[in-house]
Order: sequence, then structure tokens, then C-alpha cells
Amino acid sequence: MNANSDAELSELVDKVISGARVSDAEALLLYKLPLNELGALADHRRNLAKGAAYAGTGDRVVTYIVDRNVNYTNVCNVYCKFCAFYRTEKDADHYVLSHAELEEKLGELSEIGGVQVLLQGGHHPRLGISHYLEMLSFIRGRFPAINIHGFSPPEFHHFSQVFEMPVAEVIRRFKEAGLGSIPGGGGEILVDRVRNRISPLKANSDQWLGVMEAAHEQGLKSSATMMFGHVETLEERVEHLRRLRELQDRTGGFTAFICWTFQPDNTVLKAKPVGSSEYLRMQALSRIYLDNIDNIQSSWVTQGPKIGQLALKYGANDFGSVMMEENVVSKAGTSFRLQAEEIERLISEAGYEPRRRNTWYELMPADAPAFV
Repeated sequence: MNANSDAELSELVDKVISGARVSDAEALLLYKLPLNELGALADHRRNLAKGAAYAGTGDRVVTYIVDRNVNYTNVCNVYCKFCAFYRTEKDADHYVLSHAELEEKLGELSEIGGVQVLLQGGHHPRLGISHYLEMLSFIRGRFPAINIHGFSPPEFHHFSQVFEMPVAEVIRRFKEAGLGSIPGGGGEILVDRVRNRISPLKANSDQWLGVMEAAHEQGLKSSATMMFGHVETLEERVEHLRRLRELQDRTGGFTAFICWTFQPDNTVLKAKPVGSSEYLRMQALSRIYLDNIDNIQSSWVTQGPKIGQLALKYGANDFGSVMMEENVVSKAGTSFRLQAEEIERLISEAGYEPRRRNTWYELMPADAPAFV
């Protein structure tokens, strides 16, 4: 690196430390930093964000939530190449959960003090709107203390087509029936060149973002995600981040960002998986670039507890979920599990104060009983 490049990089580092916004070109330059240096910058930006958000508690707080992933059906007709979970109606192990099965799962969640259900399924071609409205109303009526964090943007795009109804109207009807927030699933990489290769039948980039904008306009908060390490380029990862940042500038509706690496087992997508250092590098860059999203979640579900813990030094301030149940990533060969006690130990060992939160990243009382 020549003297001009050294000076340019030094100025960029100062810019990051000051909290200023970085451009796409600057993000690509930052990505080339030694991993420990990039991590230190991300940790600094994390402290800037959380010091303000958690006024009175300090920037040493790391949050987690007690929830359960419930996949209400595994029937799906978009056949994503990276997915090992979906089934067709011809497969013997396809299912649609009954209300009794939902009640059993959510009853178990309620018993351990859970505050959120992550409700997602496949793109079932034959379930009508009444099925979903009845499911939402049933959950809300039986478990009013549990927030329904449900249905990814591609699901909403699918619903719009099946119900022959505008996306905004579907969201309105679901919200009235009990939907409380929307997860950021199905984002993968928000670049259509990539999506056309890995999930050509799923919602495109504009449609994914359009669902989120419509939800934010109706007062629903959501998370945002990235699944990387397959056929995308670094420039396309940054384009993905830019599109999220631009939407957040308009709506302020994203509560958190979570990135994870492609898990290859039992999938038809042929790509060489990337390692933990690449994961940490991408998460660190995301913290710096996404200056308008306060919360970055560590992906211990795909990386394992130790890397999940290390990620707290690379920009993350949230340890995700106790996650009583997880069916999608585990089908692709990853099956890490943690209980609340283990999560709190990992957070404390990293030098932070563990605190439970709700869907909206509001801290729960420090003396709240720990059921799990």
C-alpha cells in the first residue's frame, strides 16, 4: 500500500471512529483491514449505538430473548436451492400444524417465560387467508402475552398472489388478527442476479423491500437479515446493506440486523462455505455500514457458541434467542442449542451484562424470573 493509500485509509478510520456514515467504496476498503482492526472499529461503533440506546444501563449490556421457532407448515413451492427444509404435498413427511399442535408448542413456551413466537412456514399453494387469520386469532386469544413475530416478506408476497390481494391489505388483515412484528427471513442477498440463481421463484429484491416498507408504514417493526457465502460477490453484499440502509432512512422500521453464512448440508446449491473469520468480518462491516440500525445480532445458531461469543467483540450487542425449537437451519447440518443459563454465562464471560429483552429490544426487568 502506497503513502496515498495509507493516508486515505487513516482518514477513513478516523471517519468511522467519529461515527460518520461510510460509502459503498469506503466499505469495500474497510473490508480489507486486518480482522482485528476491523473488529475494533465495529466494537467502537457498537458502543456508540448502544450507549445512546441503553441510557442509564451503559453500553456493556448484551441482550437475548426467550422465544420459539414454529414452522406452521413445511410445504413450499419455490424450491430454494439452499433450503433443506421444504417439502411438497407429495412427500410423506409434509405437514400443516393444527391448532392443538400450536397450543402445545406455545404452552411449553409460555411455561418457561417466553415472550415471542417466530412463526414461519413454506409457500403453501393451497392455504387460503382464512387459515392464517384463524391461526393468528387463535394464538393471540390463547397466548396474549406472546408476541407473534411472523411471516417473512417472501411469504407475504406469496400470500398476495394466492389471496389475490395487495400486500398492504394482507398485512393489515394479519395485524388486525394478531400479528405483532415481521422477521427478516428470505432476504438472502437483495440483488436479483443472486436471487435468480439461488431462489428464482421467490420474491425479488424490490418485492422483499416493498413488503417491509408496507409493514413499517402500518407501524409494524421488523428485523433484517443477510445469508451470504454462496454465489454473491463482496460488492453485492454491500449493495444488500445499502438497500437496507436506504429503507431504514425512510421508515426507521428495522429493529435489528442478523447475518449468517450459507449452510450447505442436504441442499442442492453447490458453493464452498466460508469460515468463521469471514463471518466475523462481514458482521463487523455490517455494524459500521448500518449506522441507522441499533442492534446487531450474533449468529451463534450457525457459528456455534464460541464464535457467537466472539462476535460480541465484532459489533454485535444481542445474542439472539434461547430458541426452544429450530427446524430450518438444522436441516442444513447445523444444530447448536443453548439455554438461558448458558447464554448468560457466555455473555458474562465476554465482559458484558446479560439482559433479557422483548421483540422491540426493550429491556425486561433485571429481576425478571429466569424460567429457562
